[in-house]
Amino acid sequence: MTPFAALHHAPGPLLLPNAWDHASALTLAAAGFPAVGTTSLAVAAAAGLPDGAAATRDETLRLALTLGSAPFLLSVDAEGGFSDDPDEVGEFARQLAAVGAVGINLEDGLGPADRHAAKIAAVKRAAPGLFVNARTDTYWSGDGSGTRARLEAYQEAGADGVFVPGLTDPREIAALVRHLDVPLNVLCTPTGPGLPHLTDLGVRRVSLGSLLYRRALGAALEALDDVRAGRAPRGTTPTYAEVDALARTRAQED
Repeated sequence: MTPFAALHHAPGPLLLPNAWDHASALTLAAAGFPAVGTTSLAVAAAAGLPDGAAATRDETLRLALTLGSAPFLLSVDAEGGFSDDPDEVGEFARQLAAVGAVGINLEDGLGPADRHAAKIAAVKRAAPGLFVNARTDTYWSGDGSGTRARLEAYQEAGADGVFVPGLTDPREIAALVRHLDVPLNVLCTPTGPGLPHLTDLGVRRVSLGSLLYRRALGAALEALDDVRAGRAPRGTTPTYAEVDALARTRAQED
């Protein structure tokens, strides 16, 4: 079992914060998180590209190259693998593993389950040590229909964990945990169970998705409102030197 896989079987779920650049990832790691994920929305938004449209392959790989050698375990949000060709997805996963990523998140976008299963199998062939978190969007973009059948297919294809964003009902979460043979990942949402409740339900991984990025944008607007109103900006503000030190850390690594 890899160190990243082991985090999914430790006491309590793996709380996985999601970063969008070098500074945010290093900041999260410095806060004590042993593993950090990326968020496809932030990567796409930073590049002025749409999320979930297979438009950010190069940006995603570039970020993985930047973060893969950092002192934390890196899992990469790769949308649907940026291709419908399983072999191309497998090759992309191989490139991620080569630069130091230890996990990949692959979403089905409610496309054909057999195609997504083929992508998962291709990734496990190309990068056997990469932890594949297979996401289904049955709750994110639908009414939950077909969830179990899809997850069973993804398990059979070799997924190391499965991700069901949008799933918030405690009874349904508990039922899935009992049904699955691999760790269940859910998305932390304001309307869903909190971390202690998710722990009791048996969830093994809790992702924050784009939450931190969106909160960062919101905090920037709040700070601007404070300045406009003549108030000192609220909240925690890292110093110039602290942020600059993160970039200098990267320069020293290179």
